[in-house]
Amino acid sequence: MLEGMFKEIAEILSTAILVTGLVTVMMMLIECFNVWSKGRFTRAVSGSGPLQVIICALLGAVPGCMGGFAVVSMYTHGIVSFGALIAMMIASSGDEAFVMLAMMPRQSLFIIAGLTVLSIAAGFLTDAVYKPAKSVHFCDNEFATHSEDGIKGSHHFSWKRVAVILGVGLFLLSLCMGLLEEEAEPGVAQAEFLLGNINLLSEDWMNVMFAVFGVSVLFMAVFASDHFIDEHLWHHVVCEHLPKIFLWTTGTLVVIALLMNFFDISSWVSNNVLIMILVAAAIGVIPESGPHLLFVTLFASGIVPLPVLVASCISQDGHSALPLLAESRKSFIAAKAVNFLIAVAAGLVLMYIGL
Repeated sequence: MLEGMFKEIAEILSTAILVTGLVTVMMMLIECFNVWSKGRFTRAVSGSGPLQVIICALLGAVPGCMGGFAVVSMYTHGIVSFGALIAMMIASSGDEAFVMLAMMPRQSLFIIAGLTVLSIAAGFLTDAVYKPAKSVHFCDNEFATHSEDGIKGSHHFSWKRVAVILGVGLFLLSLCMGLLEEEAEPGVAQAEFLLGNINLLSEDWMNVMFAVFGVSVLFMAVFASDHFIDEHLWHHVVCEHLPKIFLWTTGTLVVIALLMNFFDISSWVSNNVLIMILVAAAIGVIPESGPHLLFVTLFASGIVPLPVLVASCISQDGHSALPLLAESRKSFIAAKAVNFLIAVAAGLVLMYIGL
């Protein structure tokens, strides 16, 4: 009995480390891209018409909260429409998108693509129905850029830089050696994207892709400025996000393991899909990264069906809505209400067509 318990604990910790490592590497890569682009991509959203909705949806589809923060800031400055804001919020799953890609990369790519298409349609419809008399403009703060970012600037091998390099390097070594290898997710459809006889969405190819991401991060960790290492990689990703990701992942896995051992949760969920859709959509209204992880893990374990996860993804947008709540509670409530209704409707449609 003790041997089985220790084995289960080891599997939980291994999975938590794997997910946390992959999420951290991807978040660092996004930080690198954001600094390298110097905000040029986000500034392109200032165009008008359908292009605005499409670009905001694509920003929302980018894992993490940075794209969402950019769209919320532009909305509060009167640059983008309410429909563009809705498109971002539907497409975005916050930091949990990183976890989805780490735990079930094949399914996540299709879910993100589907949500992006849905978000664009919802954004167009919202702008067609809702036409405010004047442009929304709540605040005067602008995006801050730093000349010290990127490769230029002071460069020293501080303990923070060494810690980032060693941490990413050790994780990549463990990944390549198969020390953190996961078994295929039970109960989840094995999607394929074939090129000849090669499945480009197989776990092996995904590991190669993550390894390339990691090498790119290592390059930036070696050559980037001290400011980029200190502010973007260390304080933002390592100190702010990494502990929460690890604790949320570990805690969720422990809760699910206990539920699986003491309750027939699979049977209950299969008989109460409608309730689970409503619960997932309601929890997604909370402007916080973390609660959504429960539904991600339940889906990856084959416990909840796709409609529940999709409802959660649509309603959830991580921390992106927090600045909106601070600037305009009316806009926050309106946007979240629209998201909730679309989340429930999409979940019900998927449930009734048997997905």
